[in-house]
Amino acid sequence: MINKNLESTSKLLITIAYCLVVVIWSTTPITIKWSSEGAGHLFGVSIRMGLGTVVSALLVLAYYRKFPMHKAACKAYSASALALFGGMLPVYWGAQYISSGLISVIFGLSPIVTGYLAWRFIHEQSLSAMKLLGAMSGVAGLLFIFFENGQTTEAYVYGVCAVLLAVLLHAISAVWVKSIKIDMPPLTLVAGGLLFSMPLFMIAYFISAPPLPQNIPVKAMYSIVYLGVVGSVIGFVCYYYLLRHLAASTVALITLITPVIALWIGYVFNGEIVSANVYAGTMFVLLGLGFHQWGDAILKRIRKKLN
Repeated sequence: MINKNLESTSKLLITIAYCLVVVIWSTTPITIKWSSEGAGHLFGVSIRMGLGTVVSALLVLAYYRKFPMHKAACKAYSASALALFGGMLPVYWGAQYISSGLISVIFGLSPIVTGYLAWRFIHEQSLSAMKLLGAMSGVAGLLFIFFENGQTTEAYVYGVCAVLLAVLLHAISAVWVKSIKIDMPPLTLVAGGLLFSMPLFMIAYFISAPPLPQNIPVKAMYSIVYLGVVGSVIGFVCYYYLLRHLAASTVALITLITPVIALWIGYVFNGEIVSANVYAGTMFVLLGLGFHQWGDAILKRIRKKLN
């Protein structure tokens, strides 16, 4: 009876965490754009991560009363920092040139990239013909997005490439974290990752040396606070909790849902116009994700019925 209750509670927590990540990842692209308005992308991401570092570190010390710094823990923090620095800085930079909805659509490719890396490096799953078909469909969708009505600007291409780099680094981080055999609470992992990533953000800020904003718009300030507390702490804690209990490629499947929601949010709340090319690209990306995740199971059922 006790085991059944524990199993039921675990499933409930996984469901709640999954829903929270969907909501947070759907609203993150638009709040990234808002946080940079009038403040600059480097200021926005640096303050966000600084706030997240302070909040998460205080929570770890208050709840666990210790902050592990042994070799395995530092390795896990480094893997987490890769997603926080390498996965966030390019997105903030690219958000200057492309819409928030498009950022989410491009991030929709992460299950395919994560799935390949998980197969290649930690042998988590096989790379079947259906998964390859899904990858090809995702690439086709990306090509539609790249060639925006034949009038693609240089800045637009740079923005798309920056987010693609973030997708790759985020996927590498997910597989790296998954490969590290360490029993660590997700909150501690996030706090350590933020702590390890902060020097990198500070170096990037001082190298670029942008002027400090004179007046920060209210919407930008609220967005930075939301991203610092909800996006950086709650979102990543739930993400690593899911990564701990589910396959890396299954966790990345969240991006099958978020592009559609993010496109709608960008249209309604930020007046972003979605072109036919982006719609077509989104369709191919989502179709590719469908092939990647369920193609083998569907093909197996069809073969069983035919036999």
